[in-house]
Amino acid sequence: MGHSAAGKGRGVGEVARLSGVTVRTLHHYDEIGLLSPSGRSAAGHREYSDTDLERLRRVLAYRELGFGLTDIAEILDGGDPTDQLRRQHRLLTERIARLRATLATVELELEANTMGIDLSEEEKFELFGGFDPDEHSEEAERRWGGTEPYRESRRRTASYTKDDWSRMAAEQRELHRDFAAALADGESATSTRAMELAERHRGLITGWFYECSYGMQRSLAEMYLADERFTATYEREVGTGGARFVHDAILANAE
Repeated sequence: MGHSAAGKGRGVGEVARLSGVTVRTLHHYDEIGLLSPSGRSAAGHREYSDTDLERLRRVLAYRELGFGLTDIAEILDGGDPTDQLRRQHRLLTERIARLRATLATVELELEANTMGIDLSEEEKFELFGGFDPDEHSEEAERRWGGTEPYRESRRRTASYTKDDWSRMAAEQRELHRDFAAALADGESATSTRAMELAERHRGLITGWFYECSYGMQRSLAEMYLADERFTATYEREVGTGGARFVHDAILANAE
């Protein structure tokens, strides 16, 4: 079909075998302009050059990272190398933030994820909002099972009743209301009032779950911006810009 010698074009079947990508996928990449073979055989069949194979390797590397085809095209067709690197850096930074948010979500919801809390779906929604406290239980066990916060939270929450969880949720709602009032009053995130609320936030976690260091609290703050579920919660309960306000107050207080 094609030729495997260096410099010769390779047919779509050979490229599929080399790369592990299906012929159908290669055709799709061609149709959308992501990876169009440089040549055609005398019979009109697609032929891929070494340069095409290098581009395919880069496409697959970004796919492995979870980038969408549009983002990959933007990266590879960036034109100016410096601009391309900036785009690459931005996209990778966003990807890392989302991965960190996943880890931080597991950490924050540890109390519910690891205990097998026997609550109805209505009670879960009442206490935790739209977040399913069982959603990341296996991930929590796999990633955090050997950590001290995991063990401490497991020890402390083992005896918590629904009333305990309700008191925790009420304390959290009160803190959010106070954050909302500070934001509505035009307080700066670096004000004493805002930083005192950030310290209350740290105290809430320490009081109910595990010793929350400033470093750990900073990770949680980053999650509030990176994870859309938590961003939505703070926007709803604290107000427009609430996630950023809480994040900035936590970072200011940690300094």
